[in-house]
Amino acid sequence: MSESTSTVTPAATAPRKGGGRRRLSLPVILLIIAAGLALFSLVRVVSGADDLTSVGQVSGALQLAVPIGLAGLGGLWAERAGVVNIGLEGMMILGTWFGAWAGYQWGPWTGVVMGLVGGALGGLLHAVMTVTFNVNHIVSGVAVNILALGATQYLSDFTFAEAPGGSSKQSPRIEAIDRITVPGLSDWLADLQAQHWFFVSDLAGVLGGLVTNLSLLTVVALLLVPATWWILWRTGFGLRLRSCGENPVAAESLGVNVYKYKYIAVLVSGALAGLGGAFLAIVSTGIYQEGQTGGRGFIGLAAMIFGNWMPGGLALGAGLFGFTDSLKLRGGAENVHAMLLLLAILLVLAVFWALYKKKYVAAAVSAVASALLFFWYAMTETLPSQFVDAAPYVTTLLVLALSAQRLRMPKANGMPYKRGQGK
Repeated sequence: MSESTSTVTPAATAPRKGGGRRRLSLPVILLIIAAGLALFSLVRVVSGADDLTSVGQVSGALQLAVPIGLAGLGGLWAERAGVVNIGLEGMMILGTWFGAWAGYQWGPWTGVVMGLVGGALGGLLHAVMTVTFNVNHIVSGVAVNILALGATQYLSDFTFAEAPGGSSKQSPRIEAIDRITVPGLSDWLADLQAQHWFFVSDLAGVLGGLVTNLSLLTVVALLLVPATWWILWRTGFGLRLRSCGENPVAAESLGVNVYKYKYIAVLVSGALAGLGGAFLAIVSTGIYQEGQTGGRGFIGLAAMIFGNWMPGGLALGAGLFGFTDSLKLRGGAENVHAMLLLLAILLVLAVFWALYKKKYVAAAVSAVASALLFFWYAMTETLPSQFVDAAPYVTTLLVLALSAQRLRMPKANGMPYKRGQGK
């Protein structure tokens, strides 16, 4: 059967009926969001950390979350096709270098395109090694990371080092991409947030951060989340691609060219990670700097896992990591200190949930941890700078540890596959 006429039924890739999780309706999702915002508002009022949900905090968190989210989207594309992509960090590095190299010479949007190309080159290398030559996916990803770092250091020595305003570790400045602010609405929301009212000001701060000083590339990145969901879950192309990550032998028996779809997925994966790198160089800092990715490719991978290999959950995870990083940059110790109170309250809720589920050991552990956090919060006014700097990485570890019990990755993810092996 030819690929163009073949169909893969949803049952081939969907989890068994009894094993899936119930989908949340839109009203329930909105209610959960409102409850979370109310909890943040309570913490802000009690702690006095008024910057916790300010317009600047939300705007900064969004800018910090975008590169992480793009890297996570890249990982999602690859792993839904069955290819583990540990090389996201290296592909982001390639995106930063290519984006800056083209951006300072021919403009920021050319830099964005070349960032996509640079990341895709890293994805192509990863695809050749894992799909064609069946190299272990972890080994290949680590190799991409090492090669990307070495290649960009080498290229910088005779490109940026010889350019006016550049050096072997830094590019010349790149022209900024236009930013948009909704006139009238932005000022009104900022004034409302400055009143520091319970919940209302916090809602205004969140909405204000979404309509104030927003880069056009940020808008593009945000649109890629629903676009990814639509392509992978609402088109025949996406169904065939996901079938390669669930059961490539069955997919091949139905006429799907598994190699082709894996190559496409990993190339898109690299391009998205490269776009995240270009965002860092062009939007976040305006220059390329050696080491500026700072492990965001790995954090993006963590966001993807936290999101259970789904675009919506991934966006939530990226937002969480971006928010934590923004807390560190804005208000530092005071904001992170307020988060101790938030964690303590969340653990109290976890105690009641564990008791409802009759998990008494988990309830006892959560109760002890909550009491310790309440005590820590009450006995201190600020936190050591070392803890503040480590907050995003501690958050990554906590999120992965707490969500590990509810994860379901694609069944054939990371497994070697050879064409015709099912015959």
